[in-house]
Amino acid sequence: MTGFRPHVRRTPARDRTSGPPVRFPPGLATVKARERRGQEKAITGNRLTSWAFAEAYGSPDAESPEGQALRWAQERSVEGGVRPVSPGAGDTLRLLAAACGARAVVEIGTGTGVSGIHLLQGMRPDGVLTTVDIEPERLQFARQAFRAAGFAANRARFIPGHALDVLPRLTDGGYDLVFCDADRLEYLAYLAESLRLLRPGGLVVFAGVFAGGRTVGSGPQPTEVLKLRELLRAVRESDALMPALLPAGDGLLCAARR
Repeated sequence: MTGFRPHVRRTPARDRTSGPPVRFPPGLATVKARERRGQEKAITGNRLTSWAFAEAYGSPDAESPEGQALRWAQERSVEGGVRPVSPGAGDTLRLLAAACGARAVVEIGTGTGVSGIHLLQGMRPDGVLTTVDIEPERLQFARQAFRAAGFAANRARFIPGHALDVLPRLTDGGYDLVFCDADRLEYLAYLAESLRLLRPGGLVVFAGVFAGGRTVGSGPQPTEVLKLRELLRAVRESDALMPALLPAGDGLLCAARR
């Protein structure tokens, strides 16, 4: 679109182009350094504008029922110290749910309903979202958000409890998509459960795998980041999965069950 200039906060040039290039940790690198030469300046110079545009691209009208429900749920997230998925990550979840014709979805980590609204928007009209959270109050917030967005009460099943206690009770091969946005230390265990829960061709998605840039950072890292690196390796090396790492929000690791 000629003349379109997305509104973003600009970063001084020295912050966008200086400093050593980011390299993926040993054992995880997928692009050789020599293949990146000459590309760093172009990538860093445009990525903030491009990322901001992509993040806002699919956002619903702020005055629509979905837009108002999302804003309400996001406000509850801020109040409760819960970090919801970004608009771009939400767009991706909606697209993935639609692309696989999702009728049955498991969400590990309900939050206040932000990601659930996106998933329900992409699912089939008769689809049911099974959402699990250890905090009953968050489930109540999500229930209100779904209702405000216009979803019927029977479109979601709310299960309080620890995910690793709940997931073994769910049906083998009975789900089209599993979305994980809970305890990063348990992501590998969620992966194992997801392989059991998903039908062939189903999708598993993990949120927050960039950990604010620490996953690809150098130097000592907390256990959570080390676990995320283990997850990235496990998904990439699994013969049962076809993976893709998407730069939406704080990173979405997606994989299709073969």
